[in-house]
Amino acid sequence: MTVSAGLIGALIGLVLGIVEYRIVSGLLIGALRRTDRSQTQAERDDYERRIGFVRAALVVLMIGVTPVLGYVIGQTVFG
Repeated sequence: MTVSAGLIGALIGLVLGIVEYRIVSGLLIGALRRTDRSQTQAERDDYERRIGFVRAALVVLMIGVTPVLGYVIGQTVFG
């Protein structure tokens, strides 16, 4: 059984995407929480909901797209 260069690139991209997500999401969400000026519980809940949207976008962009890029790069360069 042979493993293609694209699959190896996708695996490397997945690992890098997870590491990148952990670092960037920690910094970004921490910064967003420090800027929270909510006065009421409803405002805090809305702010947390928006942070959830940011977290979901980061997951899609970093953990979802990076393996695809890794696959394409692996297949193109080493394929």
